[in-house]
Amino acid sequence: MPRFLAVLIIVFVPRLWAEEPAPPALLEITPKLGAHIVLAPVETSHRTDTIRLPGRVALDEHRVARIGPVLSGRVAEIKAFIGRNVSQGEVLAILNSNELSAAQAAYLKAKTQVGLQRLNVERARRLFSEGIISQATFKERESALAEAEVEIRALADQLGVMGMSAKAIEHLGHSGQINSITPVTSTISGTVIERHISVGQIAEISDELFTVADLSRVWVVAEAPEQDAHIVEEGSQVEVHVPALPDDHFVGRIVYVADVVKPDTRTITMRMEVDNAKRKLKPEMLADMLIRHTSEEALSIPAQAVVRESDRDHVFVEVAKDRLQLRPVELGPDLEGRRTVLLGLTQGERIVVKGAFHLNNVRNLKELE
Repeated sequence: MPRFLAVLIIVFVPRLWAEEPAPPALLEITPKLGAHIVLAPVETSHRTDTIRLPGRVALDEHRVARIGPVLSGRVAEIKAFIGRNVSQGEVLAILNSNELSAAQAAYLKAKTQVGLQRLNVERARRLFSEGIISQATFKERESALAEAEVEIRALADQLGVMGMSAKAIEHLGHSGQINSITPVTSTISGTVIERHISVGQIAEISDELFTVADLSRVWVVAEAPEQDAHIVEEGSQVEVHVPALPDDHFVGRIVYVADVVKPDTRTITMRMEVDNAKRKLKPEMLADMLIRHTSEEALSIPAQAVVRESDRDHVFVEVAKDRLQLRPVELGPDLEGRRTVLLGLTQGERIVVKGAFHLNNVRNLKELE
């Protein structure tokens, strides 16, 4: 019979489980160490979220005037150019208008007719009193005078619409001199930001010759995602950050929130009004609208209480009298120096709120020793 060799094979199988990490060692608060730290209980506070909406600076359309002539004519002179500050009523350009000449001539003719009709009425009154003409004839003369007076009043109103003042119309009636010059005047005080006019050009009533804007106040326009629409309300005070002006701080209020959502972008248009007395904000500048929203109460701790260990956030928690322990926690982002507690702490627990960095260095040195 063949001999069988029994071989004992011993297989070493590695352990498939990991030992539980030992809890962090307690750190004793000595009098010397206690002089460098401050403990405080974990408390609830209102959480403030900041929404940053990209936008741009725009003209306040309530402070913009697009100015054209009140009647057609040929441009004779230009008195205002882009960048000039003008006052309300200031002359921007001068036109020669045949329409104005014709209207003034019609007014003078009507004025002459009124004078003739008044003489006819006076003459008819004497003849009627002497019994030479009938009452019907006298009434006809009075009716003709009334019609002439209605016509001259209508022509005077037309001249007023064309830009002539009551004093200028009265002077026209006394002097009888026709003047075809008509000014184009600014309807508001502000800065000329656009000009579409040249000497010799024929300007029509529908033409926009100048754009004048009051830049002492401007808008910041932004688009808010529809899910954030409930946060934004008209009248809310909002901050503005302008990348081109990093050292300046601007604050304004929301004056408009759209009632409909744009279907292509799923956003809502909003506008805020910002004081621009120093004229630093220029239309079409890029700007970020910062909207702060305060939500429900939540546990929060000072950001300076947090130390980073092994790529995680930790805080020193008082677990017994003069005994501290480094505990991992989950926290929200840093908002104005505070961080919301998501996991790891309960209300009332005392933690190191000042000197945590120094305390962690002491702990690391002791572990090395």
